[in-house]
Amino acid sequence: MSQISVSNMTFCYEGSFDNIFEKVSFQIDTDWKLGFIGRNGKGKTTFLNLLLGKYEFEGHISASAVFDYFPYQVTEEQKTQCAVEFLEQLKQGCEQWRVICELEKLNLDAEILYRPFGTLSHGERTKVMLAVLFSGENDFLLIDEPTNHLDRESRETVKAYLGKKKGFILVSHDRDLLDACIDHVLVLNRSSIEVQSGNFSTWWENKNRMDAFHLAENEKHRKEIGRLKQAAERTRDWADKNESSKIGFDPIKDPGHGGRRAYIGAKTKKMQSRRMQVEKRIADEIEQKEGLLQDIEDPVDLKLMPMQHHKEVLINARDYGIAYGDNEIFRGLAFELRRGERVFLHGENGCGKSSLIKAVLGRNEEWHTMAAGTVKGTETENRQGIREMCLQETGTLVCASGLIISYINQDTSGLRGNLKDFCRDNGLDESLFCAILRQLDLERVQFAKHMEEYSEGQKKKVLIAASLLKPAHLYIWDEPLNYIDVFSRMQIEKLILTFQPTMLIVEHDVRFREKIATRVVEM
Repeated sequence: MSQISVSNMTFCYEGSFDNIFEKVSFQIDTDWKLGFIGRNGKGKTTFLNLLLGKYEFEGHISASAVFDYFPYQVTEEQKTQCAVEFLEQLKQGCEQWRVICELEKLNLDAEILYRPFGTLSHGERTKVMLAVLFSGENDFLLIDEPTNHLDRESRETVKAYLGKKKGFILVSHDRDLLDACIDHVLVLNRSSIEVQSGNFSTWWENKNRMDAFHLAENEKHRKEIGRLKQAAERTRDWADKNESSKIGFDPIKDPGHGGRRAYIGAKTKKMQSRRMQVEKRIADEIEQKEGLLQDIEDPVDLKLMPMQHHKEVLINARDYGIAYGDNEIFRGLAFELRRGERVFLHGENGCGKSSLIKAVLGRNEEWHTMAAGTVKGTETENRQGIREMCLQETGTLVCASGLIISYINQDTSGLRGNLKDFCRDNGLDESLFCAILRQLDLERVQFAKHMEEYSEGQKKKVLIAASLLKPAHLYIWDEPLNYIDVFSRMQIEKLILTFQPTMLIVEHDVRFREKIATRVVEM
């Protein structure tokens, strides 16, 4: 066991006015299973890159460990090759037999190393890279969002695998994964960094308890400040009254007043001194109060404007199936989506969840695409493109006429340009749109940037804000929570439970599904 020590670390990106980290200091042990928690854009991935030595910074990081990072960057050329051909390029000194041993723990056969990497599913690629990552000895591993885009089975496999490992930092917003895999947390609060033992639920319980204590202390401070202000007001009135009595007297009418002038002056000076002391106490109390509240997460309640459709059944599938050429995706699907329901589509990667969503969108006459956050062609072109993509359909899929849909695509790669242009292209009110982004904790400084500079979580918040701003009968969200921080997930959970919109959702976050779903359709 060794320690990683961070001392007075300060870092900001070139051309930026805001520090990502400022005089940060903490220590962690290299045999910990450390969960890394924080809001989107707070600097989690940046910190991992600082450990890897990718950026220059002020301060000092002391570590005897060798760092390795997940996910590996796989080139387009490597995707055409079998993984066994470029293992050494991913991890220096990587030994094939060690990778095979790790693959067995991930329930994969060694033959997967001899298939072109580009033909593997998301889950298979993740498992191969994790096997390579853990094939070394005595490395301290930096694991960044390993379960995004993975289905339930793959998530459970990765969760069980990481639960048996140690010596890593895990960046994840999946509460179920964090509870199963970590024994310490490293938390980026609003204005501080803390290290605490335990898993996510332990930390969250402690945080809620501490926040409640600080809020109670804050209430005491507010009352004390009110009392001090009243005392300062009285002292100021007394001091002003005595000050005015020093001068302006009539020596004939009040011949003895002049002899008391020195006494009144001394008394006034004492009063003014007392007044200054009270005002200083007020300033100290306010500063202390602000210090107590600076790390409290107080998410603003989001709002939604769902519309009520006149029909009870919005989507009706009977013995429905989709195939691409000779590749049958699914068949025999039967389900109804009724007004007010929140139906989750559930199944392995590649079972056809996104294909079903696109088939629904292709049948909808009122659909304005929000895929990748830009308007792509006309509605007719979008519908036609989806119908051409679904080359063969069997059975029936019927959508209610006049249905207005608000859609979130799982892909954010099309987000480019600034927010003003995004709002114009998608017919959104810019001020309301930015207000929702602020409620999702996107800093105002981000509004001036191009979306290409955003983190993946910040890009997802752009798509979520756009969907929330559009009144609709049906909200179709395809993996909306990938990269979204824990606090925003809880905001969205509360929003949905409050406004009860009709929804068709694909999402692999177990906790989110358990709280939100009225029904799960297995595919």
